[in-house]
Amino acid sequence: MIKLLSFSFALSALTMTSVKASVPSLAVTFDTNVVTFAMSNLQEDKIVLAEEKIRDVIASEEFRTKILNHTYNGKKTFVDNGGLTNTEIYYKILYGAEKLQPAKDNEMDLGIKVYYENSNVVGYTTTGSKNINMNTKYLNNYTSNQVTRNMMHEWLHKLGFKHAVNYSTSRDYSVPYAVGSIMEKIAIKF
Repeated sequence: MIKLLSFSFALSALTMTSVKASVPSLAVTFDTNVVTFAMSNLQEDKIVLAEEKIRDVIASEEFRTKILNHTYNGKKTFVDNGGLTNTEIYYKILYGAEKLQPAKDNEMDLGIKVYYENSNVVGYTTTGSKNINMNTKYLNNYTSNQVTRNMMHEWLHKLGFKHAVNYSTSRDYSVPYAVGSIMEKIAIKF
């Protein structure tokens, strides 16, 4: 019985190693550097859990595969992709070089401020700020998985990606919306 368990453990370790082998080391070492401002303890706890999930998702083969194979109108591409291929977008995420902090530091550098507004705006960012703004109307009711989506969406703006202001079906395929959606769907598994 002991030999069987040892073999099973060794096989499991080998399988995990081979899965990680296809993910670049930048994905495995990706980190988050999130600073929060004036949040309640419950809000901060949700952000910390979302950070953990973001790191786990980015380190996953599933995230890599979904970004590389994302399609729009039958082509492997994103809408509003800044002229980048899916592979270039994936590595831009891994490099973590925000427009205002352009060093490739392999991390999500993000400040998060909260505000309240009775609207359908979940959050927003401005080009001249390192911070994003999260509407507590949503933050307080969101699961940590939904928070990962919002954090990723807004952070992708910090990397320089845009989307249409007004809703259109193609907007869902923009880098911030599509990658945010991918993030949330995988985060549920962690």
